[in-house]
Amino acid sequence: MMTVNLGMPAPAALAPRRPTRQLRLGPVGVGSDSPVSVQSMTTTPTVDVNATLQQIAELTAAGCDIVRVACPSADDALALPEIARKSPIPVIADIHFQPRYVFAAIEAGCAGVRVNPGNIKKFDDRIGEIAQAAREHRTPIRIGVNAGSLDPRLIAKHGRATPEALAESALWEASLFAEHDFHDIKISVKHNDPVVMIRAYEILAAQCDYPLHLGVTEAGPAFQGTIKSAVAFGALLRQGIGDTIRVSLSAPPVEEVKVGAQILQALNLRPRKLEIVSCPSCARAQVDVYRLAEEVTAGLEDMGIPMRIAVMGCVVNGPGEAREADLGVASGNGKGQIFVRGKVVKTVPESAIVETLIEEALRLAEESGLELDDADPAVVAG
Repeated sequence: MMTVNLGMPAPAALAPRRPTRQLRLGPVGVGSDSPVSVQSMTTTPTVDVNATLQQIAELTAAGCDIVRVACPSADDALALPEIARKSPIPVIADIHFQPRYVFAAIEAGCAGVRVNPGNIKKFDDRIGEIAQAAREHRTPIRIGVNAGSLDPRLIAKHGRATPEALAESALWEASLFAEHDFHDIKISVKHNDPVVMIRAYEILAAQCDYPLHLGVTEAGPAFQGTIKSAVAFGALLRQGIGDTIRVSLSAPPVEEVKVGAQILQALNLRPRKLEIVSCPSCARAQVDVYRLAEEVTAGLEDMGIPMRIAVMGCVVNGPGEAREADLGVASGNGKGQIFVRGKVVKTVPESAIVETLIEEALRLAEESGLELDDADPAVVAG
């Protein structure tokens, strides 16, 4: 592993991961021995193989580790073998209502299958068959419990989709698989309320050692969904709970991946790439910090190595933040002091700040010996 030391401080450690069983979804490990992975789901009709593979390629480029595809029809099931074979990342088939599609997905070579016991007819009666097929093909199963499709028996018992009801549903289904000596399982218990969701996962974490897939379901439009997901994931990952995540947004799936990756980077659970440290709104600012930060971000959006750039607009925090970053500017009175690795290297007029920062960033990247758009994802600054 190559280490790039650009002067950034070593990332602070979060809580130790909760020990779990280990799964393999193709080349991607899921569990406490593997990094927390980011998932999303295609929005294309699965039967349209080319469109689906194109979207998977876009998700992969954005940082997606695992992708889920819907399989609501026989035609979609027939498309699974080609998609699973050609996808650059592991494909999970998402199955609802028809148990026969579970077997089709396993036979198709999908890396995993997600089932929702609450809305698959007589699902419990088929678990033995499903376990046997999955075992023969070494196909992990995700038991995906959703508040909106909880088993009616548990709704009747608990009155609504409480954290206890969600956890009980998942643990019951897992126990049925365990009766058939099948344990290649991960679990999700999703709810649109982050508080309910957090508590459901805490209950699960205390009662099983299966890997957990985190998600706030139906989280809403991009802004609202990002906030909900960040709050919920942060609360759980801070406790070491969570092995793979999906940010569910009413937005293009690439945006889900970007948000998920940023959440993991912010928690030091994924190697950081470009990070912009910039001032909030403040009357002390003597330059247009909004514009500077946006233009620097746009100019370096393909930066593939970890680099922290400080774009500061006043003399109060500016020099200190710029000195602590790999690269920074402390601005005031129409000009900016450019810092590289903690030292002032030049002073430039405001009109040249963006251009200078981009030039210096590219120079630092070149010195690191890595390409901007395809750096080794294992590279960690420190």
